[in-house]
Amino acid sequence: MDNPELRELVIDETQAGIRLDKVLASALDDLSRARLQGLINALCVRVNGKPQPQARYKVKIGDKVEVEIPPAQEAEPQPQDIPLDVYYEDEHLLVINKAAGMVVHPAAGNHDGTLVNALLYHCGDSLSGIGGVRRPGIVHRLDKDTTGLMVVAKNDAAHQALSAQFAAHGRDGVLERAYRAVIWGVLSRPSGSVETQLGRHPYSRLRMAVLKEGGRHAVTHWVRKEGFLDRSGKVVASEVECVLETGRTHQIRVHMAHINHPLLGDEIYGAGFKSSARNLPEKAQSALKKLRGQALHAYKLGFKHPVTGEKMTFTSKLPDDLKLLINSLK
Repeated sequence: MDNPELRELVIDETQAGIRLDKVLASALDDLSRARLQGLINALCVRVNGKPQPQARYKVKIGDKVEVEIPPAQEAEPQPQDIPLDVYYEDEHLLVINKAAGMVVHPAAGNHDGTLVNALLYHCGDSLSGIGGVRRPGIVHRLDKDTTGLMVVAKNDAAHQALSAQFAAHGRDGVLERAYRAVIWGVLSRPSGSVETQLGRHPYSRLRMAVLKEGGRHAVTHWVRKEGFLDRSGKVVASEVECVLETGRTHQIRVHMAHINHPLLGDEIYGAGFKSSARNLPEKAQSALKKLRGQALHAYKLGFKHPVTGEKMTFTSKLPDDLKLLINSLK
């Protein structure tokens, strides 16, 4: 039998005072909250070497959190009748609008309730084996709490062609991926880019970080949109459009935090801005508490149809909770 997977996290000042289950939910975005609660109840989560059975435990700076995840089951993902917001579908692909809280594909400790389970039910046998047993049809992914557009392949030819477009990172002018985000503060210029190397955080392996050496090349382009005032009349937050040139894990979230403008609602990379929420108008404070995850929505997706060659572009509306936040900030 395989050994359990062990993931470790050292709590820093941006996470101190947050509930254990919330810290883990933000850091382990491939595990559902229900699965994490089950691991906590099963004494699989240790803080400073001792099992911590209380999900409401508030972590402290320097706490070493260890999560022991049982080995992945060998069983293939099973179809589940989970509603999908389908924007487009033909015999080769479908475009869906992913909801917040949905994990894209099964992983260790998270075997059902995923987008893959929903796709297997929706598409039937056509997805069998495409892109691998555990990730059938998946060409790219979004973080668990990031909403927005994704394209899924329904046959091998479509999967290979779409994967090639994503591998080119838009350098050929075909692929388009644009996001709407709400960040703390206001960017000093109308537009710009962040270009770094991204990789696992050297001390907190559950997080991504900008690295001086190693990592993978990552580029995010941004355009400043509307600024939002606090109760004293100062700009406290703003909306930006981010366009991906590369697609690394947590890329926009890490890049915006790197330039000191993390996303609202991001408890991993923006926890140091928790006090800023008190300066928001009361309606905005209430809307921020209702936000599911970080204020990030993949609103635009463009690609070339893998069979017909037609350029296809889709846009999606903001989810209700993010729309409420923006409207309450105006």
